Amino acid sequence: MTGARQAGISPGTAAAASAPVPGLSRAVAVLCATEIVSWGVLFYAFPVLASTISADEGWPMVWLVAAFTLALVVSGGCGIWVGRRIDRAGPRTVMTAGSALAVASVVALSAAPSLQWFFAAWMTAGAAMSATLYAPAFAAVTGWSGGDAVRRVRSLTAITLVAGLASTVFAPVTALLLSGLGWRDTYLALAGVLLLTVPLHAWGLRPQWTSTSIPPAARDEGGSWQREGDFDGRAFARLVVAMALAGFAVYAVVINLVPLLTGNGLTTTQAAAALGVGGVGQVVGRLFYGPVLSRLGPTARTVTTIAGVVATTGALAVWQSPFALVCALTFASGTVRGVFTLIQATAVVDRWGVGDIGHRNGILTGAITVVSAFAPWVGALLAAGLGSYDATFTLLAVVAAASMLLLLSERGRRYA
Repeated sequence: MTGARQAGISPGTAAAASAPVPGLSRAVAVLCATEIVSWGVLFYAFPVLASTISADEGWPMVWLVAAFTLALVVSGGCGIWVGRRIDRAGPRTVMTAGSALAVASVVALSAAPSLQWFFAAWMTAGAAMSATLYAPAFAAVTGWSGGDAVRRVRSLTAITLVAGLASTVFAPVTALLLSGLGWRDTYLALAGVLLLTVPLHAWGLRPQWTSTSIPPAARDEGGSWQREGDFDGRAFARLVVAMALAGFAVYAVVINLVPLLTGNGLTTTQAAAALGVGGVGQVVGRLFYGPVLSRLGPTARTVTTIAGVVATTGALAVWQSPFALVCALTFASGTVRGVFTLIQATAVVDRWGVGDIGHRNGILTGAITVVSAFAPWVGALLAAGLGSYDATFTLLAVVAAASMLLLLSERGRRYA
């Protein structure tokens, strides 16, 4: 194994990997600011506003959640095109346009006269999410960092740490606006905040971009997968399936934690506090990744993280008291969740280098986004079918274990 390959650099990009990129620090700072705002407005405001929207408009909650779920599905699908665009031309244009589209979609949500309009606005918001949330930001930082793993991990950690505070900042801000303005004017006010991301992307995402797109001549005969170095389409497909299964388990645990705990004797206040402790763990996990887990090979760190998902999810299925133990388990679960975000950001580049990173990351993130979009419904359906959330969490642990075994089943891998 060559030194370049050990660092996650393909032979074709090794030469350009070592030089610092002028303006990268500014771009990372801009992405920290725009990610927290984009996540806060496009994602975390909705759970706060949904009940009021349903009550004021008479639109069934199940249909409001369906519209939000559809937005995530659209985001997953559009992310593949966004990734290809970033590979060819860099993130500045596509993320600036995505921010403008996001503002338009939120304004459309605020003006929605009917449930059909509301659905259409959320579909537009889904397209905007694909060009503004983690996937394009991860592709941008990865492309600029090249094969410098230390620079890449530091940048990704900074972005995910700040963006991880989106719910902490925007949930109470949204609730405060709602109390004085109503849901429509709240969305309009949030659109004004989101508008700031347009000039920030246009101004800040200006480091020189070297195309990460692989020439057509280097593609497979079928053209569905592309090669750089020893890229293996089947191994990539296995990674996508495994990460999607693990991602579903990770996010289903978050969504269904409160009903699990309240169904087993904890108060809603205690369950909410336990969920908040998990958020603290998520921050710790992201700080833990760089100095500890990044020392392992890609497969080893991914399997280790998913093993943590299995352990914490299985433990929550068994123990829902005493409260102190539950908080310890949710903290551990949050830590694993924080690490998983960075595993997702680095899984492709650490195995196959920066070639086609936008496209490949778009596929990986899109798969995780789509399956995770259905976590609230599937969790509730499983609880109804299995008879309890305890059994649901046991099954989620089994799903995560299947993901881990799928990764371990890879034969002849180079990245143990």
